[in-house]
Formats: sequence, structure tokens, C-alpha cells
Amino acid sequence: MSKLKIGIVEDEMIIAENLAIILQSIGYDVASIACTYAEAIEVLDNEKPDLILLDIYIKGQKNGIDIAWKIKEEYNLPFIFLTANADAATLAKAKLTEPTAYLVKPFNKDDLFTAIEICLFNYNKKREEAAVLASKNDYAIQDSLFVKENSYFHKVKFADILYLESDHVYLYIHTLHKKIMVRSSLQQYLNNFDRKIFFRIHRSYVINLHHIQSINSENIVINGITLPIGKTFREDLLSVIKLG
Repeated sequence: MSKLKIGIVEDEMIIAENLAIILQSIGYDVASIACTYAEAIEVLDNEKPDLILLDIYIKGQKNGIDIAWKIKEEYNLPFIFLTANADAATLAKAKLTEPTAYLVKPFNKDDLFTAIEICLFNYNKKREEAAVLASKNDYAIQDSLFVKENSYFHKVKFADILYLESDHVYLYIHTLHKKIMVRSSLQQYLNNFDRKIFFRIHRSYVINLHHIQSINSENIVINGITLPIGKTFREDLLSVIKLG
């Protein structure tokens, strides 16, 4: 079994390097240290950590809360907020991202180990609860999906679905007739669909291949809507539609 890889987003290098040493002594692998939003995204894309230690305050226009939303929206990873003297307003914003644990500075090795264990426990529990909830709220039959919206289940034919769009903790199902919002992750919802027809083109988008109108190496057009093609999905997509 491979070791858990942990990413660190912290712009105080002494703290970050000390964190890395402690994590390695506990037995974890450590990804490159990120000090900014851009560096954090680069680590997420290139090193694919399993968990993130995330300081709320980092230098730059985008802070740790912005990174937390990005993680929830596109990477679906557990993360632990690192905080010292966060004001009430900042903490309120941080809570909206639903972190799986908090770690208050200063902390020691035992505090860090405990926070990671709590984080993984909470994350796995939330995933299990979400799977149960999804199974209660949405039901798939041969050619359709019943989606719960308010107090009703709406029948949505797979053939009518144009694409799925992820937006933080919500998912939008764009059909020929309407747009439906559900509370779910994109990856979770993909379990209901035929992967030969519904294809992921971006961290935020899954498309119905039958509705493609035009395509180039950067974008795809469906029902007049232009969607971006993520670079990590481009080669597989072009191969599937026989352009590669």
C-alpha cells in the first residue's frame, strides 16, 4: 500500500518546512510546499496529493479559502485549515467550505497526527453519507434518471442531457429543456451514466458525446454553448471521437 501524500500550502517557510519534517517522521510522503494560490494549483495538478494542509492566510490576492473552494469544486480532496488568529468574519467564510478538520497554531506532532486522523475519518464518513443520500434522491432506469428537485422527482432522459457542470458543492444538469441543480460532486454523479456516451472534458464538465456540434483542440460546442477542454482530458477525448 502506498503512503498517503500530503500537500502543504503555507507561506511561512519555517512553519512549512517544520510541517514537512514532522509529516515525514510520522510516515507520510510530502508534496512540494506551495506558498501561493498558483503554486497550490500546480501541486494539485502535478503531484496529486491525497490531503492538503492549508493555511487560511497566504500572500496574494487569493487566500486559503479560495484554494479550499477550488479543491472542493475540482479536486474533491480532504483538507485541513491551519489558523492562528483568524477573525470571526474570516472563520465564517472558512466554515462555508466545510473543511474536514482545523489545526490551530502553534501545534505539535501529536496535534498534527490527530488532526489528520480526524480529517480522514470525517472525509470518509461524509463520502459514505453522500453516497447513501444520492441513492435515496436519484434513481436511474434504463433510459432515464429521476432527479429530486424540491419535493418532486423529475424524469430526465439521458438522451436529453447536454452536459453536466460542477459548481462548488452543486451540480447543474443542462438538458434540452431546462437546467436542474442538485447537491452532488461531478465524480459522484458519473456513476449513473454510461461512460461510452458521457465523457469528462474538464474538471468542471462532462458532456454527452451525441450532442457535439463542433470541436477544436481547445473548445467544444454543444447546443450553441462553448465549453473548454482541459489539457489532461484532451488526448482521450480526441481519441474517442476519432480525431486523434
